[in-house]
Amino acid sequence: MFAAFLGPYEEFRAFFHGHTYTGNPLGCAVALASLRLFHEERTLERLGPKIARLRELAADIAPLAHVGDVRQQGVMVGIELVAERAGRVPYPPAARIGQCVVRAARARGVILRPLGNVIVLMPPLAIAPAELELLVDVAREAIEEVTGA
Repeated sequence: MFAAFLGPYEEFRAFFHGHTYTGNPLGCAVALASLRLFHEERTLERLGPKIARLRELAADIAPLAHVGDVRQQGVMVGIELVAERAGRVPYPPAARIGQCVVRAARARGVILRPLGNVIVLMPPLAIAPAELELLVDVAREAIEEVTGA
């Protein structure tokens, strides 16, 4: 595969890939300012209470009839949706249950990420406690709306 992209420039065989923000001076300045804020506000050091609160809030989603598992690593949470809790029977891919839940959450003003039948919560590290509660409340409401449970 690599060899398919090798050749003189004139053959246009290079892998022309990049991002609009690659090497952008403004983007780099913003990144440096963000890193400075992380340091000054001790963002990473202050995550413990948010992680603990997120664990508590996510635990309220686990008992829903169509939730097979709730997993958490730091401030990231994965909520696995299942057609049948007993045996953790998955929804068929064609149901696109994750996308349906995401749309229901967006209608409530919250952006979630679907990875198949798993809803991923990835809040910004600077999220306020009230926003964290809103995030999880909306995720729960969207799951209940879409799954009917």
